[in-house]
Formats: sequence, C-alpha cells, structure tokens
Amino acid sequence: MHIACLDLEGVLIPEIWVGLAERTGIADLRATTRDVPDYDQLMRQRLRLLNQHKLGLPDIQAVISTLAPLPGAREFLDWLRERCQVVILSDTYYEFALPLMRQLGYPTLMCHKLSVDENGRVIDYHLRQKDPKRQAVKAFHALNFKVIAAGDSYNDTSMLSEADAGIFYCPPENVARAFPQFPVARNYEELKSAFAEAIARL
Repeated sequence: MHIACLDLEGVLIPEIWVGLAERTGIADLRATTRDVPDYDQLMRQRLRLLNQHKLGLPDIQAVISTLAPLPGAREFLDWLRERCQVVILSDTYYEFALPLMRQLGYPTLMCHKLSVDENGRVIDYHLRQKDPKRQAVKAFHALNFKVIAAGDSYNDTSMLSEADAGIFYCPPENVARAFPQFPVARNYEELKSAFAEAIARL
C-alpha cells in the first residue's frame, strides 16, 4: 500500500508569491522557501511587505484567480492517482489554494490558515503543526503506508527524508547540491518514471 505526498507550489502550480510579486511590482515578494530556509522568517517578511504596501487578502486572491496549474500537472496527477493514494502537503494556505485545487480536481490538501481582519488585511499565519510535512509522513507510516514524496525546496527536505523514497522535482541548483541523496526529475515524464520505480521497489 503506497501513498504519494506531493508539494504544491513548484511541483503542480506556479509559486503564488512570485506571481504576486510580478503583478504588483514588489520584487521582495519573489522570495520563497527556495531562497529562505527559515519559514517563519520568510512569512514575517511577507506579512511586513503586504502591510507596507497595503495589500490584503482580496488583492492576493485576485492574482491567484489568474493562475493555472503548471502545464501537464493535472495529467500527471491523474496518472499518479491510478497507481496510489495522493495527498498534497503544502506550506501554502487554504485561503490561497482552493481556486487552484478546483483546476486539479480537488486532491486532498493539507496546509495552513491565515488570520485576516475585517478590512481584509492579513495579520498572521497559523501552521497546522510544527514540521507538518514530516509529521504527516510519520502518521502515514503509522497507518502502514509506504510513502513516496516529491518536492522542490528546502521546506520539503524533512518530508523527503522521512519518506521511504524522496524525489526532487525541478529544484534550484543550490537545493539539489545541498541534498544530493535525492534523485532529481526535471519534467513530469521523469517524475512518472521515478514514482513508478519507487512503487515497484517498495
């Protein structure tokens, strides 16, 4: 019995914060977990920038409504669901991700929540739990699943390490160099091959 755990941004959908940076012209919003390994530091920086530029949740959701899954993502997800259970483990927020989940056929998503005031200003973020991706993999192991995980960034490495098989999907070179133990897939065909090999082996 196998379960696939996938990161969301950079694996199935574009980086939401990068899209926001491009549409608002706020270059510092381009920073992601590929650049800043400390997630709290990254989110505090993002919240300061949103407040400084008076951007609220409706502004962010307007940008998200213009995004689409990465080309081939839906087809890859459908292929994978025929072979094992699939769960998306993401450090995004339900307030951001739901429109894109619709385009992916509503896969199971485990992520975080935002606190938003009456004016739509994002005032804080709330993690589902500490080190949530690793903890989810540990929980699936307790249910006797073999776990194959794929992600692209620093915040995915604890999930990849905890899984029975971990795969990088299009990681930046600095991340791939820092974690050479994980094989790298550069397109969905390579990712299919890596999952097929892991499913057959485990």
